[in-house]
Amino acid sequence: MNQLNIRNFFLVGLFLLPVAIMAQQKDTTAIVHKEITSLREVENDSATLQAENVIDLSAVDSIPDNDFILVKSNETRKYDLADNAQAARYDSLWMKELIANAPLFDAIYEDVTTLEPDSTYVLDLNTDTLKLRLEKLNQKTPFNVAYNPSLENVIKSFLTRRRGLMQRMLTASQFYFPLFEQQMDNHNIPLEMKYLSIVESALNPKARSRVGATGLWQFMYGTGKMYKLDVTSYVDERSDPIKSTEAACKYLSKLYDIFGDWDLALAAYNSGPGNVNKAIRRSGGYKNYWNIRRNLPRETAGYVPAFLATMYIFEYAEEHGLQGQKVDRAYFETDTVHVKSLITFDQISELVGIGKEELKILNPSYKLNAIPYVEGKNYTLRLPVSHIGKFVANEEAIYAHVEKELNSKESPLPQLIKQAEEERIRYKVRSGDYLGKIAERYGVGVSQIKRWNGLRSNDLRVGQRLTIFPRKQPVASVRPKETPSKSTISSNTKVHEVRSGDSLWTISRKYPGVSIENLRKWNGISGNNLKPGTKLKLCDCSS
Repeated sequence: MNQLNIRNFFLVGLFLLPVAIMAQQKDTTAIVHKEITSLREVENDSATLQAENVIDLSAVDSIPDNDFILVKSNETRKYDLADNAQAARYDSLWMKELIANAPLFDAIYEDVTTLEPDSTYVLDLNTDTLKLRLEKLNQKTPFNVAYNPSLENVIKSFLTRRRGLMQRMLTASQFYFPLFEQQMDNHNIPLEMKYLSIVESALNPKARSRVGATGLWQFMYGTGKMYKLDVTSYVDERSDPIKSTEAACKYLSKLYDIFGDWDLALAAYNSGPGNVNKAIRRSGGYKNYWNIRRNLPRETAGYVPAFLATMYIFEYAEEHGLQGQKVDRAYFETDTVHVKSLITFDQISELVGIGKEELKILNPSYKLNAIPYVEGKNYTLRLPVSHIGKFVANEEAIYAHVEKELNSKESPLPQLIKQAEEERIRYKVRSGDYLGKIAERYGVGVSQIKRWNGLRSNDLRVGQRLTIFPRKQPVASVRPKETPSKSTISSNTKVHEVRSGDSLWTISRKYPGVSIENLRKWNGISGNNLKPGTKLKLCDCSS
């Protein structure tokens, strides 16, 4: 009887199973249909929102299909590009801190190049305590961190004369060190090597030494080219934090392969491997940095102690009462996008709502405040994560807008080049002149003058002609800027007729007491473009 009941139970189950499956499929179909309907509603709402906030096609008459138009808000008169995600508010502390740090390079450069490790500085730092701390550092780093009176003096010098600088570096380092550590880990470089960037540039990607070394890691033109850092009229990748850091890691790895010692690799990074080899020979074959230091160039003699002193101060900052400001956004909280068209910082600033100073800090390798587009090159724009979404979400519309602007007026980069050509001068070398003096006078770099004139050395001869594209008027030859009187400019020279090749710079040089600012003010000029035949006033006069 029990077996019969069990058999009947299975027969009923087999009969009801298809019915249950059909019911379940019906319920599933209903659920899926409901979810698809919900998704379509969300898509429609999203499309409506995007049409309202991003591209207002209804606000423009006679627009062909598929055109991308960016319009300003009637209320704010600004481009209000919407993002697809909620973005964190950017902390302005970064920009204030990094911009304020720029002048610190001069201070650290002077210290390292003129450092006197054997000088004595007064500081309440017990020598035995310092020895114990240096020994602890030596145990956890591959550098030869050993106490000696010279290193003690350099540490005391930095803690007294450069205390403020070191405290500022504690703050700025939070922006760059995560990037440096990642690259150094990739290339098997000691992570403590990140402190070298402070000695080299005070964490200023635009830093430029008197001899033309540039960027966070102070690459010379030739060394930068050797490690594939692009240097053109528009771009200087020695100032690119990511590319220059990778190049520095490769160069340091090569130097370590040569010497097998990180202290000597540091010395060679500063003075070149040839000078280190000479010092080794002159010292009788010693390979410890402190044993060959007296045979190294003066600048390099203070270079490694400056590095070790910086490492010590960072590792024991708290013990010396040093504390940087805690910042919320680190370097890796920015992102990049490859540009697909020439675009200027002015356009990015206006469209995405980011300050030009911030753009310059985040994109220091672009020399003309514009990102060029060159076939075969991958130029990138770096933005905070809170702005990158705005750019990507509206990318096609942005490029269409930029193209429309470029087609309506002369392209920015050719305009800048044309302006530079117009302002070019021919300088005649005088007695007592040298490249550094001339470069400083016109606000340019020594390497630029050498490149413009095909010079292979720094030697100059009296009477030699140099081509220079000045960035500033020479202070020594400029008279005080004052409104010229009739005695300065005669009645028959109140007006200058612009000729082909004229620029505000060349015109101002022809008339003593007249500056570029005067010409702009008196003639209502805002830019630098001049049309041949235009008559310019040379005084604050009615005719």
